[in-house]
Amino acid sequence: MIELFKALSNRKGLEILHGLKHPEKHFPPQDEGDVHTVGVCFSSIQEGVGLSQSTVSDYLATLQRASLVEVRRIGQWTYYKRNEATIRALAEILGKGGS
Repeated sequence: MIELFKALSNRKGLEILHGLKHPEKHFPPQDEGDVHTVGVCFSSIQEGVGLSQSTVSDYLATLQRASLVEVRRIGQWTYYKRNEATIRALAEILGKGGS
């Protein structure tokens, strides 16, 4: 739960998570892989948010520890996409007032 609250309290992390919902609108095109199937390449996310590699890496690691994103490695590339099951469960809990 701590990781979840940590992820949700970070504005840039939430911006990345929001961007991953409609990646073609928020991140530059990538050379390989469909953004809806494999996810968005780390370098596209970094370019899209305009932050350093280490900063973006920290935000994505926090989102991953909170199970808000799924990570997939293909060769030397790392792809990220939203974990919709976790996000739906969280929305359901919050919709019930946390009970």
